[in-house]
Amino acid sequence: MSLRIRRRMSNKNSSSSSGIGFPGLLTVLFIGLKLTGNITWSWVWVLSPLWISFVLSLVIAAIVVIAAVISDK
Repeated sequence: MSLRIRRRMSNKNSSSSSGIGFPGLLTVLFIGLKLTGNITWSWVWVLSPLWISFVLSLVIAAIVVIAAVISDK
């Protein structure tokens, strides 16, 4: 097989998930609305999709760690 065919085959088999995601899109939307004057929220709430998803991830990670510690006993 030539190198070109191998590259095509390996590209077809690999999958990667990249993108901005829902919280990122919501944050961009809120920032746009804030900067254009369509909403008068404080910046804490404009950026809330980012920190809410971060806090939610931390809570889920803490639950997983606690469950792992309890199951080891």
